[in-house]
Amino acid sequence: MQRSEVNAILQRTREFFMRQDVHLPPWADYGLHQWREVNREAAEELLTLHLGWDVTSFGEDDFRQTGLTLFTLRNGSPGGKPWHKPYAEKIMHVREGQVTPMHYHPQKMEDIINRGGGNVIVTLYNRAGAGLADTPVSVTLDGISQTHAAGTQLRLSPGESVTLEPGIWHSFWGEDGFGDVLVGEVSMPNDDENDNVFLTSLPRFNPVDEDEEPRWLLCNEYRRWLA
Repeated sequence: MQRSEVNAILQRTREFFMRQDVHLPPWADYGLHQWREVNREAAEELLTLHLGWDVTSFGEDDFRQTGLTLFTLRNGSPGGKPWHKPYAEKIMHVREGQVTPMHYHPQKMEDIINRGGGNVIVTLYNRAGAGLADTPVSVTLDGISQTHAAGTQLRLSPGESVTLEPGIWHSFWGEDGFGDVLVGEVSMPNDDENDNVFLTSLPRFNPVDEDEEPRWLLCNEYRRWLA
């Protein structure tokens, strides 16, 4: 991805969040020069646990078709040390028709929550070795246990949510014809570098071609820009 594309994506997401009345921490607005004035020792938790903006197309060429924009609001250390929060929270901009590819988390339990906008479609499978199992999938929707056939596409309207246990394959996207979706995630501590397994081998983060200066830093590039 080019930096100019990342900048434009984040600008559109910020506008979408404003329309949805989403408010972020003050440092969500920081540009490169403001970040370089931050006390790194005081902000070590933020920098190390990758709080902040995240734009990915999972290595694909068409972000509009395959991709996701996220903001991680809080996180804890895997294993509980040195930051012992046992939870994480993200807010996501899922564009209409934009797919997050099939994946599972070996460690993380998570709730995927439709906070507003259109509808989000979630496809579910159990795991069979490294592949998809043709067995019924048990999940909880807003506190109610349900069992669905393999490959079921759950339709979550605003206010609805699903709880996914570790090891459940899932993919999601904004339903066509209903607009972009504001999706929340509440989970166990998030470890994007080690706790994502994709059905087809894909990178979690994209390399960025620096064709212009970043307007906002991404959570996986603090060390590079602030060294």
